[in-house]
Parts: sequence; structure tokens; C-alpha cells
Amino acid sequence: MALPEAKPDSPHAMRLIKKYPNRRLYDTKTSSYITLADVKQMVLKQEDFQVVDAKSGDDLTRQILLQIILEEESAGMPLFSSDLLSHLIRSYGNAMQGMMGSYLERNIRAFQDIQKALQDQSQRMYGDNSRASQDLWAQFMNLQGPAMQSLMQAYMEQSQKVFSQFQEQMQSQARNMFSGLSFPGFPSGGKDKDKSESDKS
Repeated sequence: MALPEAKPDSPHAMRLIKKYPNRRLYDTKTSSYITLADVKQMVLKQEDFQVVDAKSGDDLTRQILLQIILEEESAGMPLFSSDLLSHLIRSYGNAMQGMMGSYLERNIRAFQDIQKALQDQSQRMYGDNSRASQDLWAQFMNLQGPAMQSLMQAYMEQSQKVFSQFQEQMQSQARNMFSGLSFPGFPSGGKDKDKSESDKS
């Protein structure tokens, strides 16, 4: 079932993009065909939009966004390393898949919030077109890489420490859970072991 088209006169309405079998994208707001580059500009402008199959009405937004990411990754300045992509692939079907997605989303959102806060502060102090503002932002961007890398490294180390503690706690609970159970051919616990040793003596 196709979704209702967004009304052009509503400034905050969801922008609806229809994808046809010939792979063409139709923007219902401008009543014209658009490209992936146009959709990328919508993302950069933080416009709310949704891509749907013109025939079935299925939501294809994620599929289109993944296509944009694939083009960006193939453009010569990839964001993801081969190791990171391998880790992501191994996360699919894993019990930690949902946690991994939430973890990445939270950290990317926090990173963007930091960037926006610093940009806003710079604009308040020096204005949008001030040369001083541009120079200050350039200096920050040069320092941002090492600073954020150190911050993320500390965060990852803390996360690994918490995860190790969680593993130890689970192992301890498992040992306590099965310590009182007996299985054929296996000693049931420390008391039986001590008793058998005393019988031998």
C-alpha cells in the first residue's frame, strides 16, 4: 500500500521520494526526477525524507542511504577501514548485533553534538563569515583528530573494562549455578572430592 504524498505547502512535512522499477527517483515535492546526489544534498541539509517503492509502497530509505555510502566509500576517501567493515560484517547474526548498532549510533550522535556545539560557539564569538572564525575552526579541525582519537581510545578502554567485569560476573554465576549439580561420571563438588580422598587414606 502506497504512502500518502507529503503536501507541498507544509514546511515540516516528510519529503516523499518514489523509486520506480527503472531505478529512477521521483521527488513528489518538486514533481521531478532526481539523482542519488540530490538525495545526498537532502541528507546534508538534514531534510526529512522517505524513499518508497512506487508500486508496493515499501520503505527503501535505508537501501538508498546505503547506496550513497557505497558511492562515497568508492570515491577515494573512505571512512571505513577494511578491519572495521570486517568487524561490522561479523556482527550480523551475532547476539551482540543490536548492541553494536546502538553503540555506533550513540557515539556518532555524540560526536556530531560536539561538533555542532563548537561550531555554534565559534559563530557566536566571531560571526558566520569572520576570518577569525574560519581560522579558529581550521585550527580546531587540525587538533580534533588526535584529541577525538584519545577520547575514543579512553572510552573504548573503559568499555572493555566494563565488559570484562561483566564476563567475570557471568562466569561466576555459571559456576555457582552448576556447583550443586551432579552428572554421571563427574564429581558433583568439592565435598564429594574431599570425601573420596579421605576414603582412600
